[in-house]
Amino acid sequence: MRIIIAGLAVLVAGGCVAACNTAGGTAGGVGTVTAGTGGAQGTCVVTAKLIPTCGAWWGIAPDVFSGRGPVRSVELAERRMGRRADIVHVYHRGGELFPTAEEREVAKGPRLLLVNWKPAPERTWAEIAGGAADGRVDRLADHILATFPGRFFLTIHHEPENDVRQGGGYSAADYAAMYRHVVTRLRQRGVRNAVTVMTYMGAPNWADKPWFGKLYPGDDVVDWVALDPYADDRVSDFAGLVDKTRPEHPSWPGFYRWMQARFPAKPIMVAEWGAFERPGMPRFKRDFFESVGRQLGDFPQIKALVYFDSPLAPRGDTRFDTTPGATRAFTWLATRPRFSSTPVPPA
Repeated sequence: MRIIIAGLAVLVAGGCVAACNTAGGTAGGVGTVTAGTGGAQGTCVVTAKLIPTCGAWWGIAPDVFSGRGPVRSVELAERRMGRRADIVHVYHRGGELFPTAEEREVAKGPRLLLVNWKPAPERTWAEIAGGAADGRVDRLADHILATFPGRFFLTIHHEPENDVRQGGGYSAADYAAMYRHVVTRLRQRGVRNAVTVMTYMGAPNWADKPWFGKLYPGDDVVDWVALDPYADDRVSDFAGLVDKTRPEHPSWPGFYRWMQARFPAKPIMVAEWGAFERPGMPRFKRDFFESVGRQLGDFPQIKALVYFDSPLAPRGDTRFDTTPGATRAFTWLATRPRFSSTPVPPA
């Protein structure tokens, strides 16, 4: 059982808390809006920062690398897993404007978009922090203001750890400055509906680097913290996925433990997670998905799970339905009450 930090009213998993009984009140220092009907006692609500006060969001990055558009990909994924997604994860880079017309259609579900954006891959982080991509940021802000009033999740250049280099504009401090600059400029241009997410890789080999702590841009520009863990051949269950430790990195406590201690008042998102096929272990995915159902309650600060579903992931096939047993286990998990306690607010 993991330690539960006291006083996290809106982050207690598994049931409504004080905020659920007061629509329009406050929870965890942020205003709430009712997600259900009316404001009756017992109603679960969604905070201004898209935190569900009851349970957690269920999300998916559907059919990644297939080339299909998001509307069709989401339709097929939801048919396969037997429910509508709360969150749909999409990826953009450079001067691409988002949400696109198809992504706006997806959001009408209602579904929440998690947009992953690398603002200027051709520029260093230091250059972006210095304003080199401001025109691009401003065009995006104008597009969002003109086309999409709904709230959405936005992560800026996810998984920065393996891109860090000392010197040349790619230090951890450069990343933090870049993230801060982009978010601040979007807000200055009027974008107030983006709920910001700082997304880490979640790998011990990077997390114990001396510069690791300098990546964080600051509480005022980060609403959620996230990690992107995958079940490689050294992971056997959900606890080992989100709290990876390694003998060769003895000082590292595990990512969830670190996040819980470092960010006790912020919700945690598992923004990408997946189980790879294992030759000779046809039941691995089934067993792994079953472990999520058993162990998720030990990690109350996790308020969203977003699966990475792809036959073409860089390290293997992460589709959740490659065997009948895996399909049944994943569908069972997706339809648990924990992931339907709080309705998604209208887009």
